[in-house]
Amino acid sequence: QVQLVESGGGLVQAGESLTLSCAVSGVIFSRRTMNWYRQAPGKQRELVATISSGGNTNYADAVKGRFTISRDNVKNTVYLRMNSLKPEDTAVYYCNTDLLIRQDYWGQGTQVTVSS
Repeated sequence: QVQLVESGGGLVQAGESLTLSCAVSGVIFSRRTMNWYRQAPGKQRELVATISSGGNTNYADAVKGRFTISRDNVKNTVYLRMNSLKPEDTAVYYCNTDLLIRQDYWGQGTQVTVSS
């Protein structure tokens, strides 16, 4: 059964940090490029960070230098460490992989709220 379970969000003040986790099941996790996305109220979902099966990473310009994506292929989990959070980082954060995006499958996401 396919599942994407995001967790770790919360309410923090600007400048603080959070680490998000996403537990993945139902796919061969170690072979998949994994992505973190976010969607702020009234805005389209945007790609935040990507990690390939080999561990190569890419980041959106808005988060480069502040966010770090990582993965644990034993735990089938992808992480997003977010430092120096800003109010504009407020959004619902989702993880996903292209295989599931093509099937329009998304998890419930985790809410991150950054107060100024």
